[in-house]
Parts: sequence; C-alpha cells; structure tokens
Amino acid sequence: MLPTEELFVYVYVLVHDLILAGAVQIPRRPGPAPACTDAELLAIAQVRHLLGRRSESGFLAEVARDWGHLFPVLPHQSEANRRTRWLWGAFEQLRAILAARLPEDDCQQVDTSALPVKHPSRVRGADGWTGPGNDLAARFGRDAAHAEWFYGFRLAIKTDLGSRIVRAWSIVPAAVSERDVATDLLEAGPAPRDLLADKGFNGAAFAAAQAARGTAVLVPPGKKDRAATRPILLKIIAEWRNRIETTFSEITVQMELARHGAHTFWGLLTRTAATIAAHTLLRVFLSHK
Repeated sequence: MLPTEELFVYVYVLVHDLILAGAVQIPRRPGPAPACTDAELLAIAQVRHLLGRRSESGFLAEVARDWGHLFPVLPHQSEANRRTRWLWGAFEQLRAILAARLPEDDCQQVDTSALPVKHPSRVRGADGWTGPGNDLAARFGRDAAHAEWFYGFRLAIKTDLGSRIVRAWSIVPAAVSERDVATDLLEAGPAPRDLLADKGFNGAAFAAAQAARGTAVLVPPGKKDRAATRPILLKIIAEWRNRIETTFSEITVQMELARHGAHTFWGLLTRTAATIAAHTLLRVFLSHK
C-alpha cells in the first residue's frame, strides 16, 4: 500500500468525491453540521482497518498526534463511535462501488467464519446481542476451523476465485444451514458458472437448485471418495479452497475483525461493513498495480 499520509489523502479524496457525486448517500442528521465531516470519519475508519489497528480510540489518538494537519478537528471517541455507527450503510455503498470496478469471475466461492461476541463461559441467559427481526441473535455454534464451540454469529461471504473480491456478505446465526446461507448470497449478482464450496455445502437439493440457475457446485471429496480421486485434483481443490481461507484471514486476523471489540449487534455490523469495505479497497488497489 501507500505511505500512511498518502493513504489518508487517497482514501479521503475517493470517499469525498463519491459523496459529492451522490454515489454514496448518507442520511441527514438533525442539528448543525459537525466540524469533522462524514468523509473524514469514513476515511479514518477505512485507513484504521487497512493498517490493522484494533482500537478505535487508540487510532483517533494516533491521528491527532501524527496526522493532525490532515484532520484538524477530531471528535471525541464517543461521538466518533456514535457517528460511525450511523455511517454503516455508507461503508457498504463504498464496497459495492469499488467491487463493481472489477468484472465478476465465472468461478466464485462461499464460506462462513465464526464471529464470537463473548466467551461461552460468560453467557448467562438472554442478552442484548440481537439484530433486526426475531431470528438474528447471538447463539452457540461450532467453529470447525478451530475445533471449538463459540457464542455469537457467523460471517458469510461470497468471493471471486481470482481477484478474491467480496461480492456479497451477511451476518447470520451461529447455528445455521450453510446451504441456505449460500442460496441467499448467490441471489446477489449473476449466477457464476462454477461455485467452489466446503463440504458443509454438499447436498443434492442444493446442487440441483444451483444447476437450474446454470451453476455447477464443486465440493471437496469426502473421506470415502478421496482414495479414488486423482492426487493432482486434490491439490488443485486444496489450492483453490486456500484462497477463501486467505480472504478470511485478511479480514478477521490482519484487519482485526475477529477481535472487533463491539458491545452491540449494531457495533458489530458497522465494524464488519467497514472492514469488508477496506478489504475491497485493498483488493481493487492491488489489481491495478
């Protein structure tokens, strides 16, 4: 990426121009216009995730100390947090605009990853971790990647195989049918020619439904079929599957979404939207280098 100061300028100009052109629309708030603009807050949030800074308050202090000449008036942390939650839809608009700059691949991938909100031992009955509707609430689920139980939600994404651009995403219940999640994600955008998925997405009904849309579902062979599968094919499948694992690692580990620090569902939604927008910005930037 760019040096930090150039990165701030690049992201701010990008966001500011999109807001000015009406491509990114932000709902009006009552009261006078704040001294720190929405474009500035969006740019600061995007750069924070690009740099992998976990703490919002810590990064605001870093910006004030090192980059105050770029942002002369910064809000207090509580105001910045409140206004950033208001802007969660702007992050998603930014992601969609950036993703549209690259053509979609014929081959795409879908998968889910755990989004814990608290340690399972600290769960004491009902809590405030609920989203819109009655069916989106924190629950217990199994994290197969780490072979452990967790309490929270899952992040589901659909990505291109080549560019690894996130084309669609959602926060879903922890214990959910992955095939149902994939069906919803695939409704966003044109049907790919091939869909590469994990074994959890295997199912005759799901494959038939996707075939009717012109999509062939490819899943790794099970234990019984691995012996009859050519080693070169197993290697190719593993390499392809590794691409979406890399994407999840960039989003959850490098950009710190796994340690989101949110206290409410809406805070988690905002951090997820901002992180995926930053990841999309990174992938689009690298594609033009």
